[in-house]
Amino acid sequence: MGVDLKQVVAAVLTLAMFVMLANMIKRDHFDAEDALPGAEGANFVSAKLDNYLRKRAAPWKGEADKLKPCWLKPYADDVEQTKGFVIFSLTNGPEYHISQIADAVVVARYLGAKLVLPDIRGTQPGDKRNFEEIYDVDAFMKSMEGVVRVVKDLPDYISSQNIAAVKVPNRVTEDYIAARVEPIYRSKGNIRLATNFPSINMRKGGKKGDSDSVACLAMFGSLELRPEIHELIESMVERLRTLSQNSDGRFIAVDLRVDMLDGKGCEGSDNKQEKSCFNAQEIGVFLRKIGFDKDTTVYVTGSRWDSSLDSLKNLFPKTQTKDDIMPEEKRSKYLDSEGYEFEKVIDFYISTKSDVFVPAVPGLFYANVAGRRIGSGKTQIFLPAVISDFSFSATDFISPYVYKKNHFAYSCYC
Repeated sequence: MGVDLKQVVAAVLTLAMFVMLANMIKRDHFDAEDALPGAEGANFVSAKLDNYLRKRAAPWKGEADKLKPCWLKPYADDVEQTKGFVIFSLTNGPEYHISQIADAVVVARYLGAKLVLPDIRGTQPGDKRNFEEIYDVDAFMKSMEGVVRVVKDLPDYISSQNIAAVKVPNRVTEDYIAARVEPIYRSKGNIRLATNFPSINMRKGGKKGDSDSVACLAMFGSLELRPEIHELIESMVERLRTLSQNSDGRFIAVDLRVDMLDGKGCEGSDNKQEKSCFNAQEIGVFLRKIGFDKDTTVYVTGSRWDSSLDSLKNLFPKTQTKDDIMPEEKRSKYLDSEGYEFEKVIDFYISTKSDVFVPAVPGLFYANVAGRRIGSGKTQIFLPAVISDFSFSATDFISPYVYKKNHFAYSCYC
């Protein structure tokens, strides 16, 4: 049977036409975000995303079942009690406080020492607060009953200036304490503890021991906000839900601290597929591509509005900050005060309560927000990426902490 040359040529031309058309559509869509800078460019991107994503449903989902604590509360009788004290400070914001408190409790229990209630120190010299200005003292001390002895102050006869300083790595182990901390404690009688963060270590460990149960309790069962701050955050979350009526009260929280984008954690390869930090424009395009429409309410972390966030607001007009949703009568205390400790606390805990969380910056904020969310069943945590085609599902971007169940929280909840 002969081959008709005209039919062959027609078929080739038809195939070439379809390939050319597909490439035009692909370039038109995926290069759009780089085509026009500024507000006009953002509006052009928004219009294109509206056109191409109209049929893609927003990837909201209901909460998973709330997990139950499965750690066993240890008993004081299991440890020989000693006469010394462990003192320490909470620094750098609530994402660090959670890890610092866990390491201090683990060390104090292993040594049989009394734990002195910590103060809270900011990044600026002289920025110092009492524990009770942010956290519930009674709740903390009650959670530690039978685990470690907690005292509010160091006795007057002990000078804090003469206490030996000891650094420990985050997620300190019993072996490390025995080799590097206990000899100093036995020699000096008291120690000042500081947690070092050489890397973000929040992976689930292997065999569980007594120290893991203590760490679980300290990390997830000891720190509660003082009632006034808790009520403020609940009112702000409720405001965000009110703004989100078209999405059944659901909203997204994005950790988009602009000052962090130039930090060491964002250094790395220029290859877009290996990006670890994402700016406001990239976050906005990512959220739209995985299916969230422009009417979605987005809460962004950070101290003040930055002009770089305008591109996100162009894509999501309901982008909100603390300034937008905090009651007027609370601003002088929580937004206009010196230091940013209150603002960091608000950002952290709103991020644990949102329906979706997206970390634009890697680090401990992401890791400890994820831990809190896992325990409460809020496992929609999307890691942003530069998306180059449509052969994906939003679930492709779920945090490995969740889909691999390798976060330390999975050792603590069941």
